[in-house]
Amino acid sequence: MFLVSCSCSLEFHALLLDPFGLFCSKTYSWIGCYLNNAEATATTVDSEGWLKTGDLCYIDDDGYVYVVDRLKELIKYKGFQVPPAELEALLLSHPQISDAAVIPIPDDEVGQYPMAYVVRKSGSNVRGAQVMDFISKQVAAYKRIRKVAFVSSIPKNPSGKILRRELMRLAISKI
Repeated sequence: MFLVSCSCSLEFHALLLDPFGLFCSKTYSWIGCYLNNAEATATTVDSEGWLKTGDLCYIDDDGYVYVVDRLKELIKYKGFQVPPAELEALLLSHPQISDAAVIPIPDDEVGQYPMAYVVRKSGSNVRGAQVMDFISKQVAAYKRIRKVAFVSSIPKNPSGKILRRELMRLAISKI
């Protein structure tokens, strides 16, 4: 765990979850519990009053905090946690990919595996096997993308957040 204090009335720390931390905050302006929901309070607020936001983050050497994903969006592959945002960033570094999203696909054997939805750049003919090979050279075996589908666009809300539920519905409808 590492702790950083701000000059305002907010403190935060991150519970280390390799390679990221779980962003937690404490402020005097928060009431401290969910109304009539002790169970939700117990899972969200620890015994010292730290609110677990569900955001995965890291702090760089200069002390800047970067939120990289949501804990609930992690893909659970054979007990390992795979952050979709990490794979999406790698996919976006491919010269023939203009946009990408990674979702969990349920699997009886491994729990979930990563599947990528990819938007090719104009004129690109990149294939699924090439995309999977590109990623597998850069990540641990448990983080490898196991399936790729090509789409014309990635569904996003007005603020630009990927609508993973729509992609999961699409993937499950084709299984």
